[in-house]
Amino acid sequence: MHFDGWVWGERPHTFHGCPYYKVESTTKVMPHEMYDERILAHRPQIYSWEGQMADGITLADLNEKHIKGCIRLGVEGGRIPASAISVPIEETLVKWKLLKNGVPTNGATMLFSDNIDEYPQFRLRMARFVGTDKNEFIDNQRVEGCFFDLLDAGMAFFFKHLNLGGKITNHSLQREEHLEVPYKALREALINSLCHRQWEKYNLTNSIAIYDDRVEIANPGIFPLQITPETIKESHESYPYNLKIAEALYKSTYLESWGSGAKRIMDACREQGIEEPIWRCDGGFVIVTFKRPFYGLSYQEKKPAKKNLWGNVAQNVAQNVAQNVAQNLDEKIIQIIKSNPCIKREDIANQLFVTKKTIERHLKNLGIKWDGHPKTGKWILQDNNI
Repeated sequence: MHFDGWVWGERPHTFHGCPYYKVESTTKVMPHEMYDERILAHRPQIYSWEGQMADGITLADLNEKHIKGCIRLGVEGGRIPASAISVPIEETLVKWKLLKNGVPTNGATMLFSDNIDEYPQFRLRMARFVGTDKNEFIDNQRVEGCFFDLLDAGMAFFFKHLNLGGKITNHSLQREEHLEVPYKALREALINSLCHRQWEKYNLTNSIAIYDDRVEIANPGIFPLQITPETIKESHESYPYNLKIAEALYKSTYLESWGSGAKRIMDACREQGIEEPIWRCDGGFVIVTFKRPFYGLSYQEKKPAKKNLWGNVAQNVAQNVAQNVAQNLDEKIIQIIKSNPCIKREDIANQLFVTKKTIERHLKNLGIKWDGHPKTGKWILQDNNI
């Protein structure tokens, strides 16, 4: 008997109900994980985890606020028609292939569900380690929730443990502040990590690890066959592992355009003058690593050079500690609202470890107002906040 060699995307051959594969001159029984992967590649529309109907999940378990927020962002971004705002959300979920026979899919559950009891993989591990290894940590957290819960928690962790720098611009007396690793790059990397992971691996979780010298974002998964850790920095097409999840995030503007995520991450790093990240695959995880720019420098080297701009305004600002703290909090509030315009005051307060009254005071000072219904509205940023 003769069989042609297996080609990716075709169904694997079996003999007496058992699949085999060849390693050099040796024929071996195919591991269950490899067989599942090849079956999925053959008929992803049938066998993909995201497309299967969720067990024990109903429409009532989906967070209506998150769904309507995505629809509104999609309409404002021109990626879905304006009529989507007025139609029942079930219709939109059906169009996005997130609802089958009235039952949410696993993809819909991952994106929007408040009921995650049967989904242990809907978790994000976060730690701030001391030094450059995992021997000791000063903060260790584990959060659970849907996509938006994990995204918010991850970004809050970055703001908590990464340095926030600022400078006085020449053309105005406004402070420009930024995280030591660009916010846009971290957010894009975390979104990609959550979007493209292998969610069927229920015993594994995404993670964020912050060391003295680097930041690592990891997710269970593999690179597409067409992409390697070396070629991911080059121009390439998109090969989303979870097609329907990626499509929903694209339509709601959380993903700008498929295949350009790595480029946007690198562009954000170059704009801020820091080293580009590196990607690798290690032990069934895809890991992106950002180097922290000030690691190994002395205190004097870390300090920005003093500039006499407009008299001694910069010096006065630097000396006014109370004002700096307030401005840092303002910047963090603005960045959180940019990432989630529908977030509630109490959620912002929880992320920044301050009281709700403090958030309300800063929102008022910034001129940021809530627009629309208390449950379905969103924050409107002023021109000077953008």
